Amino acid sequence: MAVTIHPSAIVDEGAVIGDGSRVWHFAHICGGARIGQHCSFGQNVFVGNDVTIGNNVKVQNNVSIYDAVHLEDDVFCGPSMVFTNVYNPRSAVTRKDEYRVTKVKRGATLGANCTIVCGVTIGEFSFVAAGAVVNRDVKPYALMAGVPARQIGWISEHGERLDLPLKGDASIKCPATGKTYKLTGTTLVVE
Repeated sequence: MAVTIHPSAIVDEGAVIGDGSRVWHFAHICGGARIGQHCSFGQNVFVGNDVTIGNNVKVQNNVSIYDAVHLEDDVFCGPSMVFTNVYNPRSAVTRKDEYRVTKVKRGATLGANCTIVCGVTIGEFSFVAAGAVVNRDVKPYALMAGVPARQIGWISEHGERLDLPLKGDASIKCPATGKTYKLTGTTLVVE
């Protein structure tokens, strides 16, 4: 399956884009980017050089994925969400050698207009609510909201909120799939 690139998009020489991926209006993919299969990049998306993106990643309109950001398979980036790559930027101070690596693990969702401060890891299948500001690592399956973001619950791989305490020992089945999720302390796993 071929890559689809809109005529208004710019894909620099050297960029690797996997089969079945789509690059829409006014997007810009830099030459060092490495992108998997079946990804979608909405209008006005920017992808930097030192960026890796897994398979089946959806990047909605107006998202910039700057150098040192790495997205695993099945990540969803909501409209106008923001990544950073320098912790303390100043216009008059060059800090390109100070980029902090940001990792977004498999299946995570980053809601519309949320901000991910550089240097964090967003856990597998976690869910960052619209407008949240994440400035520390996020656990797998955590539901995060607020400014700064704090954990307000747990979420299944299917995207269903799980009625579990934030810590303790408990288990629950996902109402959509029937998979069992087991909480031990502050760690949630699928059994």
